[in-house]
Amino acid sequence: MFTLPAHLDIHLIRILYMLLCERNVSRVAMKLNQPQSSISVSLRKLRELTGDPLLVRNGRGMVLTQHGESLLHPARHILEQTDRLFKQKGPFVPEQDARTFHIAAPDYLDSNFLPSIVANVLRSSPKSKIIIHSLAPEMDYVRLLSDGNLDLVIANWEEPPLHLHVSKLFDDEIACIMRGDCAYALRTAHDGMTVDDYLSLPHVAPSRMLPGYAGVIESFLTSQNLSRNVVVESAYFALIPSMLTRTDLVLTTGRQFMKSWEKKLPLKSFIAPVKFPVMQFYQMWHERVQHSPEHKWLRELVRTTAKALSEKKPEAERCLVKNEYA
Repeated sequence: MFTLPAHLDIHLIRILYMLLCERNVSRVAMKLNQPQSSISVSLRKLRELTGDPLLVRNGRGMVLTQHGESLLHPARHILEQTDRLFKQKGPFVPEQDARTFHIAAPDYLDSNFLPSIVANVLRSSPKSKIIIHSLAPEMDYVRLLSDGNLDLVIANWEEPPLHLHVSKLFDDEIACIMRGDCAYALRTAHDGMTVDDYLSLPHVAPSRMLPGYAGVIESFLTSQNLSRNVVVESAYFALIPSMLTRTDLVLTTGRQFMKSWEKKLPLKSFIAPVKFPVMQFYQMWHERVQHSPEHKWLRELVRTTAKALSEKKPEAERCLVKNEYA
């Protein structure tokens, strides 16, 4: 097996390979635009390093020695690997290239958001694959991003890790929703819920997404010295709307999430009497993919999809991202 000495530079390997191919010092000097004397010096150095003449004369010119012949393939392999090592990454062409994208997101997003992202990725890059991961409490998404097991996290943490890149996607107003035919909903107007009502009504809340972090809603209530009556906690956010239809529970969450469920189930939304701050959703990624063409493309697609949905564009489902990073 050919081993590259520590003091042997790539240029000398290139000269070796060209000498073995051309078998002519003058032609190598001409192709490299160097003096013939310089190539001759390099040949002498190569002979010293290998302990073999490499090229010897015969009646018609120069021929390779047996050892010289054995170095042809290793020299070519080293040059090919070096070119591959320092070759700049080409542009990402969505229509042609195949990539696998890993996105982690909570299940309390607008029910159209992730389906629209999936549809737009597959429509724009039909050979690619997209894997959606649940943003569970036990997930160490910071480590997964840094290790490359996740490409993107969509979340609404109040204080994302400082060392991650963050791009805002949309704001979502916080509101309340409950069964439309329960006694309270029947006697109370859409804007008639009071703070006392809110605090005393039975609530359903999602389980904590991060250890030690109660979430946007609970954290704000605590900061205002307010406490609501949470009687159910659920790790399955998508099942909560069905729970509402069978109980008098109140859910406090983003209005975007509520809209689709109000159309499907007999639910009624209320303006939250507590002045919650808006929920800010954003995408986060690690520095390791900051300059990657395919990840720039993915982040732009997610951003454009979020913008289309937040602006309530009818063509949101048909939103396509131009290949700006190719």
